[in-house]
Amino acid sequence: MKINIKSLVELNLKKKLGKIKVCETKIVILGIGNLLLSDEGVGVKVVQDLSTHYKFPENVELVDGGVGGFSLLHYIESAKKLLVIDAISGGKPPGTIYKFKGEDIPYQVIEKISMHELSFSDILSLVKLRDKYPEELVIIGIEPYSLELKIGLSEVVEKNYDKLLEEVLAQLKEWGIKPIPKS
Repeated sequence: MKINIKSLVELNLKKKLGKIKVCETKIVILGIGNLLLSDEGVGVKVVQDLSTHYKFPENVELVDGGVGGFSLLHYIESAKKLLVIDAISGGKPPGTIYKFKGEDIPYQVIEKISMHELSFSDILSLVKLRDKYPEELVIIGIEPYSLELKIGLSEVVEKNYDKLLEEVLAQLKEWGIKPIPKS
């Protein structure tokens, strides 16, 4: 009996691929901010807490964006849906939660998201030029109280932190993502 190695390899590969869930919709949760500047680090804190307390499907990537600029390009370009979390100075009382989607995102909000190397609007413009813009973009943030050199959130932002986290989880649910709490 003659064994066809190529057929065995293809059969084995098909079996393996059948077990792997291929997901076309990559979701990136991007927390932006500087943990050394009090409330400025809220986006990074949200991503850290999500990673610590929840398990996510393979198509969801949690990214601690810190203050990176060009280093975030790959993550943004790979996302079908992009959720950005950051401190947003919108002129409302500290602790106010903001949520903007797609075309409703004011340019001023994108412009105020600073990543030190270059602005978030510069990164999004580059992504558009490269024709790799996410199908959906949502920005959720909180009005900061303090941007002083201090590790940890201000009392006002800490008081509203759970509401911010709930808003992030609600957006994920809207996208069909149900994180599983870790025990």
